[in-house]
Amino acid sequence: MMQEEVQGVLKRLRPLILRDGGDIELVEIDQGIVRLRLLGACVNCPSSTFTLKAGIETALTTEVPGVREVEQVL
Repeated sequence: MMQEEVQGVLKRLRPLILRDGGDIELVEIDQGIVRLRLLGACVNCPSSTFTLKAGIETALTTEVPGVREVEQVL
């Protein structure tokens, strides 16, 4: 259930990330921690940490009950 909700939020955010040449991939969800892999232009972008924490993490923790944090995996 949580995974479907997380995927739904990511699907909604993805066009914004794709527009800048990047993408995101859900790797796993473990005890409320969502682990994502940044792809494309996001890999070397200096704003990727801001995008991950202020954008994606905020959306997920607000919209999906049980999500506590978002971490980037390489």
